[in-house]
Amino acid sequence: PYYVDLNQNLYLQAFLRSSDTNLILFVDTCVASPDPHDFRTQTYELIRNGCVKDPTYSSYYSPNRAAARFGFNAFSFVTRHPSVYLRCQLVVCKHNDSSSRCYQGCVSRLKRNTGS
Repeated sequence: PYYVDLNQNLYLQAFLRSSDTNLILFVDTCVASPDPHDFRTQTYELIRNGCVKDPTYSSYYSPNRAAARFGFNAFSFVTRHPSVYLRCQLVVCKHNDSSSRCYQGCVSRLKRNTGS
């Protein structure tokens, strides 16, 4: 566990270990939960489909393409759970593939027209 005060800045880094130096890493989704086994019932989205949901979330430059750096302010759930757990989904792409998910950024789903 990592102990922090409320609103303290948290900085995280994910690193891809691969011999292929032509890969990049993209943070697609990060969700917080007070229960490490349940990320559906009571959750808080930091980023979803590359779209930032939390105003304190920031991504940071990394000189290494195989590293994704990001941060946000520490928070707690209103029901005062003692811990917050994160589950993040990252995407690995080829560095030079501009059509890959890593280069699309925020992808919001379009709603279909339900009219006649």
